[in-house]
Amino acid sequence: MSRLPVTKTPKCYVGGAFIRSESGRVFPIADAAGAFFANIPQCTRKDLRNAVEAAAKAGPGWAKRTPYNRGQIVYRLAEMIEARKAEMIEAHTVFGGPPDLVAQAVATAIDRLIYYAGWTDKYEQVLGNVNPVASPHFNFTVTEPMGVIGVIAPDLPPLLPLLSLVVPAIVSGNTVVALASEKVPYPAIVLGEMLATSDLPGGVVNILTGFRKEIVPTMATHTHLRAVAGVVGPEDRKTLKLGAAESVKRVKLLKAEEPINWLSDDAQSLYEIRDFVEFKTTWHPVGA
Repeated sequence: MSRLPVTKTPKCYVGGAFIRSESGRVFPIADAAGAFFANIPQCTRKDLRNAVEAAAKAGPGWAKRTPYNRGQIVYRLAEMIEARKAEMIEAHTVFGGPPDLVAQAVATAIDRLIYYAGWTDKYEQVLGNVNPVASPHFNFTVTEPMGVIGVIAPDLPPLLPLLSLVVPAIVSGNTVVALASEKVPYPAIVLGEMLATSDLPGGVVNILTGFRKEIVPTMATHTHLRAVAGVVGPEDRKTLKLGAAESVKRVKLLKAEEPINWLSDDAQSLYEIRDFVEFKTTWHPVGA
């Protein structure tokens, strides 16, 4: 007797659990041949608020971990993707991505995780400082995580930019709520499955799928999101900047209409970490 294969039901990864959209809505995606591939959760504003709550709950524990331990966990995530690299490549190529370019992009994503894992116990020494002052005091500047960061991934490529935006935010102790590619969300779904089997605590990275027109306005004005980073078009940039001004959050927005070479070493930097930390200056009397 022939056997019917068990098809996957894609779900979002929020708070360390796999969820359907709060509304129960889905939207279909097709493979490269135009055939139906899967129904993807169409997340709502309520899903975003739930994800922010999960990220806020995970934040204090994640921030209290030692930088060395956070580096170990990020490195472990790279190991998990390396072990399932073929699956991640297939998650791209089924939608028509060139195999050689996809393989290079997935390998670069793994290397980018290793790059930022190496910075976790070093960025403080570079970004912090001992400041000379004209008084009998020691004056120190140290970094602190901002809190919950919103991330908006571009449509293409679907994985490498997502990780390039998420990882520099979490290595300093922030937590993230990320909106995956609208056109090719499946690789982000697979990434969520890999996050679940890594050592990353639930809630540190939360991945939503859905339409930007529904999620971006709420992401712009949500007061518990302390910053937003992403690759967006002109209309979404305007929405995010106006909302950020109202809710007082930091924004780092790249233009979707301008080409970005995510494979380049220029797409990774210590300053990507700096963009989402706050600086605290402490004065201490000499001899006290």
